[in-house]
Amino acid sequence: MLVIKGGKVVDPVLGFDGVAHIWIEKGVVTRLLDPSLEEAPVPDGAQLVDASGLVVVPGLVDMHVHLREPGYEYKETIRSGTEAAAAGGVTTVACMPNTDPPNDHGAIAEFVVRKAREEGAVRVVPIGAISKGLKGESLAEIGELKEAGAVALSDDGRPVTNSLLMRRAMEYARTFALPVISHCEDLVLAANGSMNEGVVSLELGLRGIPATAEEVMVARDLALAEWTGCPLHIAHVSTAGSVRMIREARARGVKVTAEATPHHLLLTEDAVRSWDTNTKVNPPLRSDRDVEALQDALRDGTIDVIASDHAPHAPVDKELEYEHAAFGISGVETLASLSLMLVHKGVLSLQEWVRKVSVNPSRILAIEGGTLAPGSRADLTLLDLERTWKIEPDRFRSKGKNSPFRNWVVRGRVEMTVVAGKVVYRAEGA
Repeated sequence: MLVIKGGKVVDPVLGFDGVAHIWIEKGVVTRLLDPSLEEAPVPDGAQLVDASGLVVVPGLVDMHVHLREPGYEYKETIRSGTEAAAAGGVTTVACMPNTDPPNDHGAIAEFVVRKAREEGAVRVVPIGAISKGLKGESLAEIGELKEAGAVALSDDGRPVTNSLLMRRAMEYARTFALPVISHCEDLVLAANGSMNEGVVSLELGLRGIPATAEEVMVARDLALAEWTGCPLHIAHVSTAGSVRMIREARARGVKVTAEATPHHLLLTEDAVRSWDTNTKVNPPLRSDRDVEALQDALRDGTIDVIASDHAPHAPVDKELEYEHAAFGISGVETLASLSLMLVHKGVLSLQEWVRKVSVNPSRILAIEGGTLAPGSRADLTLLDLERTWKIEPDRFRSKGKNSPFRNWVVRGRVEMTVVAGKVVYRAEGA
């Protein structure tokens, strides 16, 4: 038995925001006690955690993570990636299928689930590929993937350029009750660019990726989702135009949800002036206007989820000229602290933040999570909202040290992570 006493529990599903004691047995929350109304003696032998001064929330769910295994274990493994997730307060990760071989049939999904069960520090749910080999030519084995545990479909990292194939994918996905997660990028318009197309790219002499490269594909996929009735999730939204179209489509009744990353919410294209290849991401860091639009979309609910798009790389992938360096940021360990900056800035309330990082991703993926109601899975994250710490990528548990937030001092630290009633991470000094 695990008893967490005296923390401020924030649970939007229950509508609860106050001090409580949480009792956990056999991986399940059994009691949520208001200490002002009732007290109960802690049984002998129970593990007791004093959470006084801490905030206790349902475990974070990061629905956009690249664990790299199988095939790219030099970048990340399921073991290292889930240990990194635990350190970031994340209790469930949804891992993308662009591995080698890709997760385009049941055997690979089964491998990921089995490996995560054997070696993972947190729960892992696989996302299956839309197309075989991520080539965008023919559909993956969607029925097999669903049976093996896939919770969504995506060719993340490679847009599905064939509109007919995307339509068929949505039709099949709807049949199997799976959302489609879309990487929206027109590769012809993107033209092998390295950063956002604009004044900064012109000044630096780097080939730019225009906002329209994202927006034309967002428009197409919204139209297909409206036609097929398939739930569509737009990954890593980065432009004001995309936000506008998603908002308008939702008003028409289209089943669309969306996510944004901490780096797209906090950084602009000006960060590229440093020539730090850790600022190279896809989609690229955009303009001040785009960041403002993303934050507004968080406020009004157009963007449902904050996800890391954790993309760890080895130094050999990043220590190159900017144009040749790999895209991606190692972000799962900083998801909580960076996104909490939006709470401290007043962009989100703490309740709304919990919705974006726990409740909504659980709902979109149709997995258990997002609440501490009695009878629910005992996944919890304990936070010190006032504790400051310096981001030092060299100390990441992830193999990927590629973060543009090096030496940032942030307020809000993960103190403990609990998965299915087991403490899987405890911060130094906690």
